[in-house]
Amino acid sequence: MTQNHPQVRMVTVSANEDGQRIDNFLIRQLAGVPKSHIYRLLRSGQVRVDGGRIKAERKLSKGEQVRIPPVRVASPTEVARPPDALQNRLREAIAYEDEHYLAICKPAGLASHGGSGVRFGVIEVARAWQRYDYLELCHRLDRDTSGVLLLAKSRPALLRAQRAFKHGEADKRYFALLMGRWKGEDRDVDAALIRNLQVAGERRVRIDDEDGKPSKSRFSPRARYREATLCEVMIYSGRTHQIRVHAQALGHPVVGDEKYGEREDNKPFREMGLKRMFLHSHFLLLPAQGEFAKLLISAPMTDELRDFLDQLGTPQVGAGTSAGALAKRRKKGFKS
Repeated sequence: MTQNHPQVRMVTVSANEDGQRIDNFLIRQLAGVPKSHIYRLLRSGQVRVDGGRIKAERKLSKGEQVRIPPVRVASPTEVARPPDALQNRLREAIAYEDEHYLAICKPAGLASHGGSGVRFGVIEVARAWQRYDYLELCHRLDRDTSGVLLLAKSRPALLRAQRAFKHGEADKRYFALLMGRWKGEDRDVDAALIRNLQVAGERRVRIDDEDGKPSKSRFSPRARYREATLCEVMIYSGRTHQIRVHAQALGHPVVGDEKYGEREDNKPFREMGLKRMFLHSHFLLLPAQGEFAKLLISAPMTDELRDFLDQLGTPQVGAGTSAGALAKRRKKGFKS
């Protein structure tokens, strides 16, 4: 069953929607309507703000009147509901909550948001709890990355977090197991990144100092194993696949990353039981700002990752070979 809305609706922008893009505003107002149809409504001029035509990137202001034309909207019973098991799993993954924010220790394999063939992400599942009047993602994590994912309970809280991320004021740290033995100590990678869609539609990112967006990461070795190095990675920007591409540029791809690493190089790790990419967001700090106190959230490494490190044995001391040397010993597993 669907419900039709033959009448034009006039919706007043609330304080929580102040500064929100009109396309995102409509996606919330017209739950169940395909995004492609929402953008057609915008392009055709059927959606208006205070009587004027607008573009999808137009930001709204509190008190403005949005004209929403008649549309066919899926009824509440028709809108897909996340499975109870998934909702319960995410409830158990809550790492922190206060009046402004909700932080989830996102499991690997679960997207931050739905789309592109993904029915449910963290944001859709959390909204299905129906505990919050407002809930938005402050940032995103790759689907195969686990760890701290921050959601805002109000528009001001969202903007506070986004400003901190944009201006490099947030302290974001990850644990990444990298291919090969690390030589030396900390290394900074300052390499601009650009998103590039391949012919098959697969999203990839590459370094492009001319047209890319500024991106900086610091890799600090924490434990050195025979054929891998555990690093703590601090990122000063938040580009798509940033750590993965910067690690590849260093010649030490993230273990388990078959998009930017080599499948054959990952084979010995898979045979030891690693079924995912070894990348975990373990620490997030936002400095105090205005009405908001300092926010510090940590998410310990998951048991599956800790257990895998135990299988690698006791960390060793000293420099070793780079990931490039692995190719010469692929058939020999980890034996030197």
